[in-house]
Amino acid sequence: MSRGPNAKPKPNRFRTVLEMIKFEHSIFALPFALTGALLAARYARYGRGMAWPSWRQIAWIIVAMVGARSAAMTVNRIADVQYDRENPRTSNRALATGALSFGFAWAFTVASAAVLVFAAWRLNRLALELSPIALAILFLYSYTKRFTMWSHLVLGFCLGMSPAAAWIAIAGSLDWRMLILCAAVTLWVGGFDVLYACQDLDFDRRAGLYSVPKRFGIARALVIARGMHVVMVALLAWLAASFGLPWPAWAGIAVVAVLLAYEHSLVRAHDLRRLNAAFFAVNGYISLLFLLFWGAAVAVAR
Repeated sequence: MSRGPNAKPKPNRFRTVLEMIKFEHSIFALPFALTGALLAARYARYGRGMAWPSWRQIAWIIVAMVGARSAAMTVNRIADVQYDRENPRTSNRALATGALSFGFAWAFTVASAAVLVFAAWRLNRLALELSPIALAILFLYSYTKRFTMWSHLVLGFCLGMSPAAAWIAIAGSLDWRMLILCAAVTLWVGGFDVLYACQDLDFDRRAGLYSVPKRFGIARALVIARGMHVVMVALLAWLAASFGLPWPAWAGIAVVAVLLAYEHSLVRAHDLRRLNAAFFAVNGYISLLFLLFWGAAVAVAR
């Protein structure tokens, strides 16, 4: 039976799921995780002395990250569904509109978490043992905005874990230097999440949620975000020095610094219209170019 001319097309569930978990944002964390994998293959004290990770390892790292991020984002949407319904900016999200059911969301969460655990098992024993801890941290983030303004840093740490996790996936152990990269990514993500939260300032006040912009105002929040990114660049320099990386790594840090400066130039306390350009486009370039330059540094390092 054909539909009438005014019938609305049935939404594509696969596309709706990808929108719910913001799959395209995986580009933010994955390059830093792959950088951790490259460094582990080249420098891990107890590794195999490989020049590059194997394709099998890279594939399972990607699978693990997709599973972890999908589970975390779905729990975030479940936990925040009432806020999403009330916030004009988020009222069209899948759970808020009923495009996806809670039953489906929970099933998808369990399946995604299982994917992470399975991928960790395929990598090594330590990765498997730490996978439940990683999931607990990822799920915790969804509730932090209810009691602390520093939820931005918790979100940052959720992505910041990825380079250390990738190192563990390759080497089966952890080098303390990966904590530097974890801190750098935490501040990078935390900083741009502070920027992103500026557009929800009025809603956070009405809903009783916590954020840096709510606590300090937009102008001071922008200064705090800039400070986070300055420290991030300093941490990357410390990391490059600790590994003795050659010039491509330092060139990559310079590129990251320039892009961060450009990102902040797009946002003003009285003008947030270009915030999405700063959030999506610039940060995508930062992560991809960082991987490119640091991958080149690993390739030419002696």
